Amino acid sequence: MEHFVFKGIAKYLYWKKKPVAFAIGSFLSLSSFAQIEEHRPDHDTWPYYFGMSISYNVSTLHPEKHPRFLQNDSVLSVEPGSSGGVALGLVGTLQLSPRISLRVNPQLIIGGAKYFTYSLKYPLPPDEKFIEKKTLPSTIVSFPFQFKFNSDRINNFRVYLLGGVKYDLDLASNSQARNADDLVKLNKSDFGIEAGIGFNFFMRYVTFSPELKISNGLTNIHSRDKNLKFSSVLDKLQSRMLVFTIILED
Repeated sequence: MEHFVFKGIAKYLYWKKKPVAFAIGSFLSLSSFAQIEEHRPDHDTWPYYFGMSISYNVSTLHPEKHPRFLQNDSVLSVEPGSSGGVALGLVGTLQLSPRISLRVNPQLIIGGAKYFTYSLKYPLPPDEKFIEKKTLPSTIVSFPFQFKFNSDRINNFRVYLLGGVKYDLDLASNSQARNADDLVKLNKSDFGIEAGIGFNFFMRYVTFSPELKISNGLTNIHSRDKNLKFSSVLDKLQSRMLVFTIILED
């Protein structure tokens, strides 16, 4: 009988103390989280710092059709498209205040060729088909200037918003090419605006920052030629880009 009594008491104490042990463990875990080492706490007092960036982008051209498109009896439709490209760049940041920074990010954008898919009613033999795809390769040197708006820093984490302008120079521009009926010619230079959101993760020796932004060109980069079938049906072409970037800074 005494054996069963002691056994019951032991089980009671075990289950009675288990919540207490859990509460103590949770408290210790929260305490250790609150005591996370803050890396480089004086980073926001630096007047400037540098880094590098690597990006993946998806770009396209936003078209406006020319009135001649409705009068054309050969081209039935025009649809824009693109493939992804990568970019490598340098980053320089000037601290204007703990909350606001000015950032420049010159970069080389490789790949990301844009294209148009044409549906033709009367293809011209022997080369043309009913569906024609015209590719416009690009290699762009981009010069973005951005303002970066920082949130409060929580331990080693911070959120920021960015906005600014950019100037692009397309090294693969074909605007000076000789007339050819299968060309859509683009101008070399483009000017646009950018906006995005990012996250700073402060590590011991580097700041790791993933960010996502959109970029819209404001200028018409189409060098329209009324004598070219695939160019004459288009009026304005403006660039559009979605960019995911990883930035490493000192």
